Amino acid sequence: MNQLLVRVFCVLAIAGSLDLSAQVKMTRQQILFYTADWKGERFPDGRPKIPASVVQRAANVTIEDLWDFLQDRGYRCQFENGWQALHIDRPMTGRALTAQYMPARPDMVAAIKAEGKTEGRTGGNNMWPINELQNEDIYVADGFGKIVEGTLIGSNLGSGIAAHSQVGFVFDAGIRDAAENREIAHLNGFYRGSDPSAWKDMTLTSINAPIRIGRATVLPGDLVVAKQDGIIFVPASLAAAAVASAEFTNLQDAFNFELNSSGTNGAEFEGGWTPAKYSAFAKWIDQHPDKLKMTRQEFDAELAHRSGQSK
Repeated sequence: MNQLLVRVFCVLAIAGSLDLSAQVKMTRQQILFYTADWKGERFPDGRPKIPASVVQRAANVTIEDLWDFLQDRGYRCQFENGWQALHIDRPMTGRALTAQYMPARPDMVAAIKAEGKTEGRTGGNNMWPINELQNEDIYVADGFGKIVEGTLIGSNLGSGIAAHSQVGFVFDAGIRDAAENREIAHLNGFYRGSDPSAWKDMTLTSINAPIRIGRATVLPGDLVVAKQDGIIFVPASLAAAAVASAEFTNLQDAFNFELNSSGTNGAEFEGGWTPAKYSAFAKWIDQHPDKLKMTRQEFDAELAHRSGQSK
């Protein structure tokens, strides 16, 4: 009997230590599991907090250079195109806060509503991710491509996103009130289409879980870089290195373009990167320090790596 009681108490203790109340919003432990490679600062919810300087610098690099960096490291499912946007000509960068939506079914919706009630949440559950947003976040939602009655926000929720994140959203779904949303300060957004219908027959199923956006996999805390030609999602643990690498490539291109225009690049329009050319490139940077967005230390490290001089 004593042994049985001990077992019962152990089971109760283990059950009591688990967070059984939160099913929609991922726990900190779950986010840590999926983002274990990140070694830097985190938000209280566990999401990686990529430095603001990296987020801001990402606006000035190309999708292709980030894509090349990720491809070389085995990340081949991080890009998606075919978007409409509030301001398609404005690059948008930020940290991903993810949400997943699914077609509604009454039993599932009832369970999710009950959880929201115990957590003190109000309104439709398409509002819940907005309340979790932090400055420089991008609300990234898998809405399974639904546009008609798949409009995750109108202008009121759009203003809420702007107030919380000062950046915007990426929806594999639709929006309504597109014209009004375009007038909201500090708001951009990429989406599949606009429609006057209200959202219907769909429900939020997770906040900060891994999600699929088209052919891309997105984790909470990823660096989101959205531009006219598409969106790339960079793992937080690679964000700083990816941006620095892309900046370096951009500098190489600028140097090459100058050589091409002056007729001193010979037939090697795409490079011909010999040790002598790398040396000339370094001297060119010495003469144009204003072109550096990365630190000189980052530049020198990347130069050594690409020229084969790193140890």
